[in-house]
Amino acid sequence: MSDQTFGPNGWTPERLGSLEGQTFLITGANSGAGFQASRILLRKGARVVMLNRNPEKSAAAIARLKEELGDDAKVSFVQMDLAVLASVREAAAEVLETVPRIDALICNAAIAQVPTQKLTVDGFESQLGTNHYGHFLLCGLLYERIEASTGRIVVVSSLGYKMGLQTMQFDNMNWDGNYHQNRTYCHSKLAQMMFAYELQDRLAAANKDVEVYVCHPGSSATSLIETSGNVFTRAAWKLMTWSPMVQTAEQGSYPEVMCATQDGLEQRALYGPTGFQEMVGPVGTGTLEPYAHDKHVMERLWTLSEQETGIEWAL
Repeated sequence: MSDQTFGPNGWTPERLGSLEGQTFLITGANSGAGFQASRILLRKGARVVMLNRNPEKSAAAIARLKEELGDDAKVSFVQMDLAVLASVREAAAEVLETVPRIDALICNAAIAQVPTQKLTVDGFESQLGTNHYGHFLLCGLLYERIEASTGRIVVVSSLGYKMGLQTMQFDNMNWDGNYHQNRTYCHSKLAQMMFAYELQDRLAAANKDVEVYVCHPGSSATSLIETSGNVFTRAAWKLMTWSPMVQTAEQGSYPEVMCATQDGLEQRALYGPTGFQEMVGPVGTGTLEPYAHDKHVMERLWTLSEQETGIEWAL
């Protein structure tokens, strides 16, 4: 599809002015699109707080950024494992103590194509627990700080949301007996989108100023599949990354940076590449399937998510 919202080249970081004084939180920022988004934001003078699971990789990522951008680059790290709700609570408490404003929380981290069914320590299917429940809790715990900053929440989903059940498997959220590495991943990414669109509705009903956007990186050469897919999936992906159907991790970061910074965006939308099959190409408004914001399913998922994570959003 062609989207001329930002001209023939789509949205690029050239559109960014100074971000001095602004603070961005990014989950999963030590590699891939999250790392590239951090670079772009830091170059414009922003403060970036990475929320990552691995301290060594985070220290290495920060060292790389400071080497490139100078020692005064405002980048720091809070340890957080999205798959462990207690870890999310601890990280959120540290953020609330040390980060006075949040201009955008970018929910970028994910695990994908986990070969066999695994459960988190809290008893959730690992992809749903990490990608959806972990972020649901984090956003809820940080919401008041985001609201006080008139900030945004950016949910990074995936085109995979179209390739699964296209609804929530409420009678079997852990995929007992029918686990499938890809369909179960797609289920988790659809859940993230439904959370975001339901949050939009609740914020509008409560007359709140917080904006919520959903985007995806398209087909980008990040380490997502390399870190959690099986041997066959990783090999197939490696071959694909050498083709024109895959773009760089930096290009894959453009949609999330755009959603964190650009004014005048529509909320009930899906942003990402608009070229071949919306996997690569200029960044703009993509195709949003109606089942991704099926109201009955979204409301039910919200209620379940509050129960499972033990947080009640104060809206």
